[in-house]
Amino acid sequence: MKIEMLRAKLHRATVTDADLNYEGSISIDPELYRAAGMVEYEKVDVLNITNGARLTTYIINGKEREVCLNGAAARLAHKGDKVIICSYCSLEMEEAQNHRPNVILLDDENKIKSGK
Repeated sequence: MKIEMLRAKLHRATVTDADLNYEGSISIDPELYRAAGMVEYEKVDVLNITNGARLTTYIINGKEREVCLNGAAARLAHKGDKVIICSYCSLEMEEAQNHRPNVILLDDENKIKSGK
């Protein structure tokens, strides 16, 4: 039996912009998402700590320190909001017992404070 597990997380990222006129997705600084082991176009959940909104989208390359919600997702966050960005994997129960996600903690300027 397989179960869904947290694979990677960018914790407490600061939203740098919200662009309603873009076609969709979340723009993230590649240095940040790669540090967590995420890849461009990967499906992610975005959990807004500030207002409780939750959404699913995919990653595209952003600028340095950028975390920008695009398209319809821009209605669910504002510049300055704190978010958690999560990706998942499907593991066999035996694999899940020893699985540990890659968790990257960010500061208020989206610089890496700690993590794998």
